[in-house]
Amino acid sequence: MEFWWKLFFLDVGGNVDWKQIASIQESIGETSSQSVVVAVDRIFTGSTRLDGNAIVDFVRWLCAVSMDELLSATHPRMFSLQKIVEISYYNMGRIRLQWSRIWEVIGDHFNKVGCNPNEDVAIFAVDSLRQLSMKFLEKGELANFRFQKDFLRPFEHIMKRNRSPTIRDMVVRCIAQMVNSQAANIRSGWKNIFSVFHLAASDQDESIVELAFQTTGHIVTIVFEKHFPATIDSFQDAVKCLSEFACNAAFPDTSMEAIRLIRHCAKYVSDRPQAFKEYTSDDMNVAPEDRVWVRGWFPILFELSCIINRCKLDVRTRGLTVMFEIMKTYGHTYEKHWWQDLFRIVFRIFDNMKLPEQQTEKAEWMTTTCNHALYAICDVFTQYLEVLSDVLLDDIFAQLYWCVQQDNEQLARSGTNCLENVVILNGEKFTLEIWDKTCTCMLDIFKTTIPHALLTWRPVGGEFCSGSAADAKEKLDTISQKSVDIHDSIQPRPSDGRPYQPSTGSTVAEETNKARPAAKFPEQKLFAALLIKCVVQLELIQTIDNIVFFPATSKKEDAENLAAAQRDSVDFDVHVDTQDQGMYRFLTSQQLFKLLDCLLESHRFAKAFNSNNEQRTALWKAGFKGKSKPNLLKQETSSLACGLRILFRMYMDESRTSAWEEVQQRLLNVCSEALSYFLTLTSESHREAWTNLLLLFLTKVLKISDERFKAHASFYYPLLCEIMQFDLIPELRAVLRRFFLRIGVVFQISQPPEQEVGISKH
Repeated sequence: MEFWWKLFFLDVGGNVDWKQIASIQESIGETSSQSVVVAVDRIFTGSTRLDGNAIVDFVRWLCAVSMDELLSATHPRMFSLQKIVEISYYNMGRIRLQWSRIWEVIGDHFNKVGCNPNEDVAIFAVDSLRQLSMKFLEKGELANFRFQKDFLRPFEHIMKRNRSPTIRDMVVRCIAQMVNSQAANIRSGWKNIFSVFHLAASDQDESIVELAFQTTGHIVTIVFEKHFPATIDSFQDAVKCLSEFACNAAFPDTSMEAIRLIRHCAKYVSDRPQAFKEYTSDDMNVAPEDRVWVRGWFPILFELSCIINRCKLDVRTRGLTVMFEIMKTYGHTYEKHWWQDLFRIVFRIFDNMKLPEQQTEKAEWMTTTCNHALYAICDVFTQYLEVLSDVLLDDIFAQLYWCVQQDNEQLARSGTNCLENVVILNGEKFTLEIWDKTCTCMLDIFKTTIPHALLTWRPVGGEFCSGSAADAKEKLDTISQKSVDIHDSIQPRPSDGRPYQPSTGSTVAEETNKARPAAKFPEQKLFAALLIKCVVQLELIQTIDNIVFFPATSKKEDAENLAAAQRDSVDFDVHVDTQDQGMYRFLTSQQLFKLLDCLLESHRFAKAFNSNNEQRTALWKAGFKGKSKPNLLKQETSSLACGLRILFRMYMDESRTSAWEEVQQRLLNVCSEALSYFLTLTSESHREAWTNLLLLFLTKVLKISDERFKAHASFYYPLLCEIMQFDLIPELRAVLRRFFLRIGVVFQISQPPEQEVGISKH
């Protein structure tokens, strides 16, 4: 009670007049209780007459008394709390500097009372806060002031600290009411509002999340439209709030709608760039032309990246799609240095440190999100090539290289396919320097994905096979019908040059794992990695072929070669209409030679593996690839075929006369080596795999001039004579016949028959 007497007689300086207290104590005994009530009320109504320091002391002591009254767990008194609300009303008209000092004390008190374990007390506190806030917001706020932000801060504190669903729901409803009735007057208070909704967004209570999200959606779609300049200070907070809703896994529909609203926010940035440029509050150190990036675009794209990194598959896929939609739609307005900031965010998707630790989740992440992002990045690069070639190309190549290094077949294949798409779509605009970087990237991928361990792996104990020597000899035979190409499970790539899209079918590694119950876990892991390297090698061979000659060109050429041989065509005049659609004409001879070296290295490795029957049998027994011995036939033939196409194309190119001597020497060496190897093959199925390759070689040689033909024919003549002993298909015999007939003519052994006139004379 003594405290109340102190409050009665605080003078303007905040000191207590004890003489007056003694006199009043004597008088009060003679007054009625009603008079006491009136007198007490006058204390609070009279608080408006206290000076700035006195009112702060008055409020501080009143809050202390209120805390004492609320200490009772069973019967807390709220008299003083009610009086705090009343004096807040009475003193709200003070100048803002005085009022901010008063509210610093009262706000802290509401922070504590709003988190009171007694729910009735907390409800009273929140409701009182609501009433005060509505009254305060009616006054509006002048530009560059932040009083609303301070006034509404207790709602944030209560929402953060009070876990009672009832109180949290009440806080959200109070904020929603303010938005619906006072949106036009709110300025700095938007930050608090979005902070409360950000806290509500991660709640597990559906009603809390739904109401908070509905109100957030109303702000973004309606309030922003009407009062954007007043809300621009909290634009980042709004986007962050929507991101938190999107990341609440308990409510997937809300997540999707939140991402849609983030997409809607991008339209505000696009339509109102001037508003961001003119906003200067916290951006005095940011150049005006960069403010729309720092306060507009960057928050949107950053929060979408957070959604991608935090959410489950469906939501993160939607987030990824929207992020790249925004880039493609509005990227033409971005400055070059903005793109650098942006892709630092984007490449976090591939950051090993941020990938899920569990192997199954990591595999899913790579197969879905990384894969999707890779194609999207390449699309954006293609769309904005002129701006991004300097900014992004090195990072893209580094990322593609990273993709093929991961133990994920889908991602590895996508890496090579994206490389192909980027080069085919943009190669015409590449500079010599960019082509050098492109070739270096392909070389690096080639060298690091040659599966050397296929030739060096040994089973534990060093024993290759069991059983009798006769069994071993039979099983160590060359490639037969029973052997299986390591690449057989690979889905064929589209022949029309369209971008490859991820399949939902099983991968090579998955199929192999199913078929090898005997393989131990360490071996499974090694074998899976080796299989992926085999896949990348074949994919990269196809990529180089498609880049140099354009997709489907080589397949068409092979088909026409075969058709010409079947017709026993005299002139072998095979036309490939799309030959100049490829990037061949943009590559220098040195760059083509580098690619050729890689192709030949890949060919020789495959040849060495296919010839090492003992090693293939050991891998087969260890469960490496299904129920048959593994081979690399496709790699062996396709790498050499691509190499021959490049060499013969250069050989016939009048613009590369300076390289002809080297080309001819390489051709002679490569072709003679290939024919010598073919003569060693004892398996009919292995020889059949070389059919298209021999047709290609013979057809190309038949199309060169007589002078060049002499050099080649004299080099290959004895080898081709040996080949005649094999049981060749009719098409090959027909081409060989033409070859030997031309030898007779060129070396003047015989006269050309009339029907042979069509053979090339130039």
